[in-house]
Amino acid sequence: MSDNQEVYIDKDGFTSIIIEINERVGEDGSSEEIDGTALTTHLREIVGDDIEGLKVWNTTPTQFSKLDEDIPAYTLIATLAPHGLPSKEGESAAARGNAPDFTAMVLTLLRLEREHTDILITINVPHIRGEYDEEDVDLQLGKQGQLIGDAVEYASRIWETFKVKDWGLFKEV
Repeated sequence: MSDNQEVYIDKDGFTSIIIEINERVGEDGSSEEIDGTALTTHLREIVGDDIEGLKVWNTTPTQFSKLDEDIPAYTLIATLAPHGLPSKEGESAAARGNAPDFTAMVLTLLRLEREHTDILITINVPHIRGEYDEEDVDLQLGKQGQLIGDAVEYASRIWETFKVKDWGLFKEV
């Protein structure tokens, strides 16, 4: 499939939601180890060379309300620090070219083994200085802040409403 991605961008902010249909990666079957390895593989492809700035905070099994319960899915929350030197204290976003302090990611992997497909739903939330309250965000302490909280809420709505209307789309031509 050449066009395997849909991107939705928040008209009032910087958040984006990307839905990708990819070829399934990893071994046959499903287990925490097999699916965890697949999740890591996809995450590495997404972040590319910025892997050093990546921190995964948690990974949880996820249930899609309108799909069979036996279809495995997982969601992780991660942060990605910008590549290069850390910003200087007090430096304005304009001086840094509006680069975010970090980008939070809420990444859901839906594993459709029978269809040889992995569906990735990524919500990217850039945190640009002055656009969020730094005091409210400390993932080490479990404080997500407004923007990440909103992203988790968006993800939750996707888990409740996502469905496959035509399973025939996955059949090879």
